Amino acid sequence: MRLTNGLRQRAMDGNPIGVGLIGCGKFATMFLAQAARTPGIAIRAIADLDPAGARAKVERSTGLDADEIHFVDNHASVVHDDDVELVIEATGDPVQGVVHALAAIEARRHILMVNVEADVLVGPALAKRARHRGVVYSLAYGDQPALVVELVDWAHAAGFEIVAAGKGTKHRPHFRFSTPETVWDHYGLTPERAAASGMNPKMFNSFLDGTKSAIEMAAIANATDLEVAPDGLLFPPAATGDLATVLSQRAASAGMNGHGMVETVSCLDGEGRPVPNDLRWGVYVVFKAASDYVAGCFRDYGLVTDPSGRYATLWRPCHLIGLELGISVADMALRGEPTGAPWRWAGDVAATAKRDLEVGETLDGEGGFTVYGALVPAAVAAAEGLLPIGLAHHARLRRKVARDRRLTLDDVELDRDTLAWELRTEILKESAPP
Repeated sequence: MRLTNGLRQRAMDGNPIGVGLIGCGKFATMFLAQAARTPGIAIRAIADLDPAGARAKVERSTGLDADEIHFVDNHASVVHDDDVELVIEATGDPVQGVVHALAAIEARRHILMVNVEADVLVGPALAKRARHRGVVYSLAYGDQPALVVELVDWAHAAGFEIVAAGKGTKHRPHFRFSTPETVWDHYGLTPERAAASGMNPKMFNSFLDGTKSAIEMAAIANATDLEVAPDGLLFPPAATGDLATVLSQRAASAGMNGHGMVETVSCLDGEGRPVPNDLRWGVYVVFKAASDYVAGCFRDYGLVTDPSGRYATLWRPCHLIGLELGISVADMALRGEPTGAPWRWAGDVAATAKRDLEVGETLDGEGGFTVYGALVPAAVAAAEGLLPIGLAHHARLRRKVARDRRLTLDDVELDRDTLAWELRTEILKESAPP
């Protein structure tokens, strides 16, 4: 009851955790619906480009009293609100997300980054600044990266060697070429039905084409001691009962030599058929028994293992997204701890051409028509000067790029007069060999 008691005490003291929110989309609205039912948390301010629309969402979906919340159209009004103790950045815009996070840190507000795109772009630099200002920077519990970080922490704290950790998704190799025009075919929906449900084709396409998986696996690597395999993500099909077998073989083939790795497994097999007992919505960790005795304990207590009995899996079949975000809020405000935070630069996501691209074309970023994100080791990204997916929106091509080739910074014209570029440059300099 460590968090529950703390929240109840804050409520009884008349001093609830004051929360400010930047961006009021689906994730944020899900959090607000639960915040209305959580003692010790008070929503003070919400910034959104459409304040009236944000208010309507609150009134329609959350149970909160909208009259007790300040609805504004700018982040500054949130981060400088004296009643706000913790700021949630939930816009999904990597460049503006950096601006918002830095403003919150400068104002000495804890910063909860739902915006994993911004985290992967410059998270280590943001987390360092937060530490220097005496505030907490955290990944978002309920989103898969923080849940995987929790599993990794559990395995390490229990003394296990980790083989692999990650999540499930729906993926096949040709999905990386999907566009917002073709995305609904892969989901079995018509464009009309998707539009009627308010589904954003670009956002959903970022999940389908592998970009979101690459971003989330990079965030996990940066927040743990797990590594990115030299060949990135392969999305091997795996049922939950086969995770230990599939991932131990995958780690061996990648030459990880005892280093734990990140990987995303697919719920579709090589023929596109559903995998029984898949992990599409869940997360997992595969760990190894260090001795025959421990392997025997795995067997005695019913762990699901590979045929050797030496590799076991712990998994969670689902994640609840914004409905679970209150765990981060409580951990940060009550205990001064993040639910995962980047402490190094280990993984990056390189913008990669979905088709042959011509000089003068403008890239449209994550989930769009021009590029997908590929997971790469950070050392490779630095050495090759790769263009991160977080900077691939509105970048204009200076030369042709063939399909499936990773773009470099020299391939594009970029706006380098941004805080995102400033922090990215800082990370590159700090990662350079002496």
